[in-house]
Amino acid sequence: MIPRNERFMRVLLIDFSPFMPAATPISLGYLGAALKADGHSVKVLSLGSDSKFSPHTFQSFLREYSPHLIGLTTYQRNISHIHALATLAKATCPGTFVILGGPQITFMPDSALDALPGVDFLCRGEGEAVILAVVNAISSETLQTPIPGVTARSPEGGYRTGPPAPPAPDLDRYPSPWLEGILDPSQMEEAIMLTSRGCPHACAFCYTPAASGRRIRAHSVERVLDEISFVSRRGNGRLWFADPNFSFDEGRVIRILEGIVRKGLKVNMWLETRADMLSPELIELMKQAGAHTVALGLESASENVFPYLNKRLDPGKVRTAAELLLRAGIEVELFSQFALPRERMADALKTLNFVKESGVKIKGNSNAQQMQLYFGSRICADPASYGIKPLRNRFPPYLSIGTAFETEWMTREEIEKVKAIWRAESLDGGKRVVS
Repeated sequence: MIPRNERFMRVLLIDFSPFMPAATPISLGYLGAALKADGHSVKVLSLGSDSKFSPHTFQSFLREYSPHLIGLTTYQRNISHIHALATLAKATCPGTFVILGGPQITFMPDSALDALPGVDFLCRGEGEAVILAVVNAISSETLQTPIPGVTARSPEGGYRTGPPAPPAPDLDRYPSPWLEGILDPSQMEEAIMLTSRGCPHACAFCYTPAASGRRIRAHSVERVLDEISFVSRRGNGRLWFADPNFSFDEGRVIRILEGIVRKGLKVNMWLETRADMLSPELIELMKQAGAHTVALGLESASENVFPYLNKRLDPGKVRTAAELLLRAGIEVELFSQFALPRERMADALKTLNFVKESGVKIKGNSNAQQMQLYFGSRICADPASYGIKPLRNRFPPYLSIGTAFETEWMTREEIEKVKAIWRAESLDGGKRVVS
C-alpha cells in the first residue's frame, strides 16, 4: 500500500494515443507545472503508436515510481485503452488513485463510473484546479468530503460531485509547462503551444462552448513571448498553437506577432482561427512572423446546411480568407464535416468541390471527417431534434454516439460513400491531424 498521509504527492500523468505517434498534450504540461509549483513530484508519460511499450515495462515503471495519483487524458477514441491502463495500474499499485480528465470526461454521465471500476475520479472542471484539490484530499485523508470539480463514488452508493472548482480568471496564474521544465522542446518534433482558452461562439456540433462558458481567457502577451522565445531557442522552432481562435483579439495577436519579428525568433507556426477574424494586414504579419499554415473552420459549404450549425459564418468569407492566405504564401487547411443535420449527398459533394475550387490541398486537416457527437455538444444532447438516428439503442455510459449514426437525410451507406469519395480525392490517403 502507498502511504497517503504525506503532504507532497507523487503524481503520474499519462497520455496514450494508440493510433498516433506520441505527442504530449499541452494540457498535461499545465497540470504538471501546477503540481510542481505546489511542491509535488510529477512525471509525464506519453505513449503512442511509435512507443516501445509493454504491460510488463509499464508495471515496472509503476512499481519504481509508486504514484499516489495517476491522471489519464481521455478521448472517445482511446477510452477503452485508458480503462485497461487504469485497471492494470490499480492491480500493480493497489493504493494508487486514478482520475480521468479531458474532453470526453467533462460531461460524461456519472454512471460511467459503474462501467469503469479501475477509475476513482472524473474531472469536471479545469484540470489545474481540480488535480490540486484531489492531491490535497488524498494527502489530508479527506476523501470522504466532496472534492471540488470531481465526481466520485459515494460510500452510501451512487455518486457525488463536489462544488465547482473555479478556473483562474487570468491564465498567467498557471505556471508555464515550458518555463517550469515539465515539457522539453529539445525532445519534440513540434511544440504544442497555448495562448488562450475557450470560444465565444455556440456551434451546435462543438463541446467547447459548454466547457468554456463561451468565454475566452488568455495569457498576457509578455508570457506568450517568453514561452515562444524559450521553446524556439531550445527546440527546432516548429510550433503548433492549440488556441481555438488564435486571432480572437486583433490587437493582442498583432502584439504577439510583432514581438516574434522584433525578437528575431525563427519559428514555423501552425495556427487555427476563424475566417472572419482575419484581414490582409494581419495575414501579412502572420507570414512575416513565421506562420506556415492557417486552419479555418468551414464545416459545410451548402446553404441547406451551414445556417443550422449556429456557426454564423458564411462560406464566402472562408473562401476569401483562404485566397488571401494562399496569395500570401501561407498554406491553408479547411476543417469540414459530413453527415451534418439537413445534409444530403449533393450538399456533401458541394463542400468537397468548394475546398477544391478554393485551391486548398486535400490532405491533413483538409480531409473531411464524419461529424462526431461528443458529450457536451448541443447536437449530442438532443440528437433527435437534429435528425440524428443512432445505430444502437444503448451505448456504454462512457461513450457518446460518436459516429455511430445516420440521419434523416443520409443513410449509413450514403455516409460511407461520401467518406470514400473524400478519401479518393485525398493526397495523403485521408490522414487527419486534428479530430
